[in-house]
Amino acid sequence: MRRTDVVIIGSGFGGLAVAKRLAKSKIDTLLISATDEHLFQPLLYQVATGVLPTEEIAPNIGDVLESKESVSVARGYVTDIDVDRKVVTYRTDDGDEQVGYDRLVAAAGVAQGYFGHDEWADRTFSLKSLDDAVALRAHLLECFAAPADDAEAHTFVVVGGGATGVEIAGQIRELSTRHFTEVPAVVYLVEGAGDLLPVYGGKLSAFARKTLEKTGIEVLTDTFVTDIDGVEVTVRSGDEDRVLRAATIVWSAGVQATGLAGVLAEVTGCATDRAGRLLIDDDLTVGDRDDVFAIGDMTSLKGYPGQSPVAMQQGRHVADVIRGEKAAGTEFVYLDKGSMAVVNRHNAVVDAPFGIKLTGVLGWFTWLAVHLFYLVGFRNRVAAIASWFKAFAGRARPGFAQVAVAAPASESPRRPRGAERAA
Repeated sequence: MRRTDVVIIGSGFGGLAVAKRLAKSKIDTLLISATDEHLFQPLLYQVATGVLPTEEIAPNIGDVLESKESVSVARGYVTDIDVDRKVVTYRTDDGDEQVGYDRLVAAAGVAQGYFGHDEWADRTFSLKSLDDAVALRAHLLECFAAPADDAEAHTFVVVGGGATGVEIAGQIRELSTRHFTEVPAVVYLVEGAGDLLPVYGGKLSAFARKTLEKTGIEVLTDTFVTDIDGVEVTVRSGDEDRVLRAATIVWSAGVQATGLAGVLAEVTGCATDRAGRLLIDDDLTVGDRDDVFAIGDMTSLKGYPGQSPVAMQQGRHVADVIRGEKAAGTEFVYLDKGSMAVVNRHNAVVDAPFGIKLTGVLGWFTWLAVHLFYLVGFRNRVAAIASWFKAFAGRARPGFAQVAVAAPASESPRRPRGAERAA
């Protein structure tokens, strides 16, 4: 059995931050990833709507870490953790493997949550993985290729008025107004809170709502989904129920911890929240173990948002503790550098430090600059600029070229998994 100084589980922003930092001290590290790529998850909606090809947000994790001689990468799914023996078991295409460690860092992210209605997963599209985005992209092309009188095919319901919901709703509507102009698309955006982007509030939430409504999107706030049955979405606002019929239902509300969080909770004695996320200690350790850390979306700490900046800062903090740059037990302190979300072409909202709030074109260019900075690899940045120019300055959608065959216009669009049985 192989042994290494550090095992990292997960190749997202947090896991990558740990690996890069540990490489500075040449600490022997194995990163176990369930996929081959490092996924730039905030841009999944742009893959789903054809703005970007998949490779521009998902570089191979081995290539990203190729220059880090002390870091190796293994593809596999972690199935067991023995914290007493300090052994991780993970499943590969060739069978189970085991690796011993001195320190363990879990950064495996979260899955989509459905508030106790797990059956809705088979009736909706989500945006948590590259496969999710690719499936939705093909489906959207089928819908826009359907006959103009197919009302269900050209009706889209997006559930969740956070950043992902706002961004995907805005881009679906833009597909109709700028790319498939002969298609009369109807877009609903459903949010249970009193306004869109509730974590922003005030001026930024109001701007997002006004901008989307101006394009023709029907925004339904203080509205909850009570049932999804085939192509029918039942929503309730106050005492009034309403049924929306749509071939496309995108779910972007709520998260749920993956099975790995449950495994760690059991073996370390760590408590979890209602979504199954680990209630980690202030120093990012898990339960009663000082050699096991957890970071990113799979954790809950002081109400920090489930966003990439938190995961990256936590990753660097853990790495510095392991490297001896910070004392063991040092409390993690998050430096909030702000949040941002795209509303539609040339419009974004930015909630920056020191009370700075940007909207419209200025917010949009700020969003472009920040996301270019964080895109991994020079090639990805250049390619993304080219694709954004084609999509936003012109009317092309480079990502749609990756869809091999769109459904003929005479065919009905594909429904989400399980919808055929319920329709």
